[in-house]
Amino acid sequence: MDISLASWFVILLALAAANLPFLSERLFALVPLSSKAGSTDKSMWWRLLELLVLYFVVGFTGRFVEGRTGDVFTQTWEFYAIGAVAFIVLAYPGFAFRYLRKRNSAL
Repeated sequence: MDISLASWFVILLALAAANLPFLSERLFALVPLSSKAGSTDKSMWWRLLELLVLYFVVGFTGRFVEGRTGDVFTQTWEFYAIGAVAFIVLAYPGFAFRYLRKRNSAL
């Protein structure tokens, strides 16, 4: 796999994974959540936990792809801090769609 194609693959995967918690009411878009009150809305805590897990999934995928295309470079904490902030920035469209969009009320 070409290094440029691999880079774009990881970036697009990160974009999709960062927005997934906000676009689906299911856990990881697979597991339905149900509460005792009958509401199926995911709480913000579930969304943040899902975002954290998906951050690590994308990170491990990126490391795997990097290993397949060449040498894996050692990273320090700064790399992971910047990666986490970039992942949160990539999640903004899904967050805005879920929480900041004006919804029409039934008349």
